[in-house]
Amino acid sequence: MSRSTRSMVQKKPKKRRATLSITVSVLLGVSVSAGAGLFEYLEYKTYDFLVALLAESTRPSDALVVVVLDQASIDWAQEYRGWSWPWPRQAYGELLEYMHIGGAASVGFDVLFSEPSIYGPEDDQAFIQASAAFGRAVQAVFFSTQTGKAVAWPADTDTPLFRIQEPAVDTFKTSLPGFELSPGPAGVIYAQFPIEGIRNAAGCIGNVTGRADADGIFRRATLFTFFDTKAVPGLSAASLLAAGAPEGIRYNEKKQLITWGDYAVPVDKNGSTLLRFRGNLDRYIPYSAAEVLQSAEAYRNGEEPLLAPENFAGKYLFFGYYAPGLFDVCSTPISSVYPGVGMHITMLDNLLQGDFIRESPPWVGFCLSLVGISVMSLLVLYAPIPLAVSGSLGILIVLFGAAGLAYYALNLWIPVAGPVGGMGIAFLTAILYNYATEGSQKRFIKSAFSQYLSPAVIEQLLANPELLSLGGERREISIFFSDVQGFTSISEQLDPSQLTELLNEYLSFMTDTILDSGGTIDKYEGDAIIAFWNAPVTYQDHAARALEASMACQQLLAERQDFFYKKYGCRLLTRIGLNTGYGVVGNMGSSKRFDYTMMGDAVNLAARLEGLNKQFGTYLMCTEATFTQAGKTGSFWGRKLAQVAVVGKKEAVTVYEPMPYRMFAETQGVLRRFDAARDLFYQGRFADALPLFQVLAVEDKPSWYYAEQCTYYQEHPGDWKGFWQANTK
Repeated sequence: MSRSTRSMVQKKPKKRRATLSITVSVLLGVSVSAGAGLFEYLEYKTYDFLVALLAESTRPSDALVVVVLDQASIDWAQEYRGWSWPWPRQAYGELLEYMHIGGAASVGFDVLFSEPSIYGPEDDQAFIQASAAFGRAVQAVFFSTQTGKAVAWPADTDTPLFRIQEPAVDTFKTSLPGFELSPGPAGVIYAQFPIEGIRNAAGCIGNVTGRADADGIFRRATLFTFFDTKAVPGLSAASLLAAGAPEGIRYNEKKQLITWGDYAVPVDKNGSTLLRFRGNLDRYIPYSAAEVLQSAEAYRNGEEPLLAPENFAGKYLFFGYYAPGLFDVCSTPISSVYPGVGMHITMLDNLLQGDFIRESPPWVGFCLSLVGISVMSLLVLYAPIPLAVSGSLGILIVLFGAAGLAYYALNLWIPVAGPVGGMGIAFLTAILYNYATEGSQKRFIKSAFSQYLSPAVIEQLLANPELLSLGGERREISIFFSDVQGFTSISEQLDPSQLTELLNEYLSFMTDTILDSGGTIDKYEGDAIIAFWNAPVTYQDHAARALEASMACQQLLAERQDFFYKKYGCRLLTRIGLNTGYGVVGNMGSSKRFDYTMMGDAVNLAARLEGLNKQFGTYLMCTEATFTQAGKTGSFWGRKLAQVAVVGKKEAVTVYEPMPYRMFAETQGVLRRFDAARDLFYQGRFADALPLFQVLAVEDKPSWYYAEQCTYYQEHPGDWKGFWQANTK
């Protein structure tokens, strides 16, 4: 037997052991991580993608109608009825009277009538009489750990409630604790009920309290909630109870299924039910409150109504506010500003059509991970690299397709992120094993990272390869986005060779500055540079490095302005956005072409800050997280610029404009006056802030933009949200 033959024979058992070892270790790691919830965020995002993709593939129930009190209705009522806001409750009484004529199955109000009408008792009485005559009006109750007037179910209220027939109530609560609200600091749950007359005239009372998942997204609903030993239905279930549905329910713990008459509701271990969303609310039969009231008035006058009463025969109607500043919104897989009433409509829709989404049992995710990890390990260790890459890509497509198909056809949510993450880890682990066993680890590292790391950092990786974490790794990083102002106009003035030369000279000194500070170049996008610090090599002072490098880039650019103007006839001004936060970093791509890149909300925020410079006339902006953390390891100066919500975000962040000490010292007078004016602005005192900003605007660009905002909000006070709302990316 030749030496080469003996070598091949020896390698086969070794590779088999390596395949088994990689499969078992990665599978164990993925299983433990999944059990600990580490894949929860990614699983939610893949689920949300499927929901958004397939939402409109199913048809909403024709039995559901939504009536919204929108801005057009408010304007109509002001002009033709003389009603200011809030409307008199007579309006809701007219709506109920018309639904009574039309024979609606029920009317659910996603509105809290917890205080007497400001128009007097007669106004409340008109609504109460209409509600009692109709008999199927569903009123809302809201539960809270902090606010509310009641701590017990009203003794004089005899509206339908659920009756738990099997198992016993105590056993039910033990099996599904999610149906029982957790008391607040005072040890009690408070309730906001409608006022007594409206409450007692209701056909049923429904809970409108929602519960988001850990990431703040509403994907689930509960059939009912325990309060004061009572099983209080949700607004959707209350609509059915008011229409005559039976009150008895049973729970099958083995099947994790609640049965209620002809309805079957799958629940998770917390008692919640995944909803199948149909898309935006306008996919249901939508009417405005003005249309209904006009129709009711025409019907009373013997005229032909805009909406015939028979349109509502047998319909379950939901009423909610949909005017700016009035309606409640929540984040769902469909939209980050989904109307709250849509959750109740979707719940009832799923009840009527019987197509709730079920979560697959844990063993499904384990089996998918086992197959994916083992196949991936075999491909990488035994097949040529191109085949391994194509095979992994094929597996990903198949798994995603299977998950989507199962969701659509079988109403199942099958885990995808965990198995795919396991395949990615197995792929990278097997590649590292191959290089290690062939003595090529250093060559691999140089090949992989020479494009975007400085030679000094690469030497650290070669000396300590354990610092390299291939694959998705969540860690805190400082993120850099830059873009040249007006580069499109500059490029139109130069021929291709000049443009290429200019771009190369600009990118060279910017890149060298970033790399010398220990930064990692993520990518170039034309004239834009994207970079980050603290991966793959850890730096405790990564925020300070990022801030120092950014100011150094601006300084070097300022020093080269005359050079660029003389040689190319243009001046380059660069906007930079910085943020420090947690993101996912790792190598992504094929074995021959890949990028060590980053992703996450913190990355998106840094990108938004780069563009946000335009709205303030600045060229360097960072979040408070970067500025504060940098200050712990170095001395930095600057001003608190704004509290601003970037495009795509509802919450504001505090941003700073860093500056060299010399500039900071020379502009102390301006900065102090700016601080005073800025504080007045965010107190909503625009008339006081405006003259201060107008004086500063002569020498301070951000003050000029603030003056514009002061003028705008004085003219549009209703638009003020307590912070600067960015309107462009």
